[in-house]
Amino acid sequence: MTAADHTHATHPIALVTGGNKGIGLGLVKQLAQAGWTVYLGSRDAARGQAARDSLPAELDVRVLALEVTEAATLQAAADSVRQQSGRLDVLINNAGICPDIEPPSKATLDSLRSTYETNVFGPVLVVQAMLPLLRAGTLKRIVNVSSELGSATLHGDPNFKYGFVNGLSYCSSKSALNAFTVLLSKELYAEGFAVNAVNPGYTATDLNGHSGTLSVEQAAATVAGVAMSELGTGSFFTEGGRLPW
Repeated sequence: MTAADHTHATHPIALVTGGNKGIGLGLVKQLAQAGWTVYLGSRDAARGQAARDSLPAELDVRVLALEVTEAATLQAAADSVRQQSGRLDVLINNAGICPDIEPPSKATLDSLRSTYETNVFGPVLVVQAMLPLLRAGTLKRIVNVSSELGSATLHGDPNFKYGFVNGLSYCSSKSALNAFTVLLSKELYAEGFAVNAVNPGYTATDLNGHSGTLSVEQAAATVAGVAMSELGTGSFFTEGGRLPW
C-alpha cells in the first residue's frame, strides 16, 4: 500500500465490473457517495475514464481497465489494486450481456457461447483473480448481479410475470451464475465469506433498449444494499426480500 492510500485504509474498498455505464455506474456512484473507495472496472479504459469524469471529483473512484473474459487483463487489474490498496473488501460481478432472447429451439451456439463467456465464465475468472485480495480484506463479500429470469423455480410457475421471456442464452446463463454463487458460498463459508446473488429488477438500460420499468438509481440501490449489509451467505436477493433458486 502506498502512503497516499493510508487515507482509505479504514474505508471499504470495492470493485464493480461493468462499472462504466448503467447499473454498474450507478453502483459506483452510490458506494463512493457512502465513503467507499471504488474501482470502476471497464473493458475500455477511455470509456471508463469518461464515466469517472461524469462523477463528482471528490469521490474516491479509480478506473481499472479489465476484460472479464481475459485472464491476463484480470491479473494486471489485480496487481494494480494490490499496489494501490493492498486488498479488496467487496467484489461486485456486474458485467453482463443479453444479445438475444431466442427460445431453446432457435438459440444458436454462437449466442450461447458469447453470453456464457461474459455472464458465467467472466465472473468465475474475476473471482479467481481477485480472491487473494478479498482474503486480505475485512468484509469478504462477493455479490453476483443475476436476474429473476435465472430462477428455475420461477420459470416453473405459470404465474411468473416474466414467464413469457424464454431466451435460452440469457436465462440459462443467469441460472449458471446462480449455481456458481451457491457452490462458491459453500467453498468459502469457513473463511467467513458472504457470497450472494442479487436481482436488480427490470431496469431501463441499454441491455434491454431502455424498456425497463426501474431506474438505474433504484436498481443500483438494491445491489448496493446487498453489498453494504451483513446478510449471511448463499442467498438470492431482490428488492424487499429473497428469490428461490
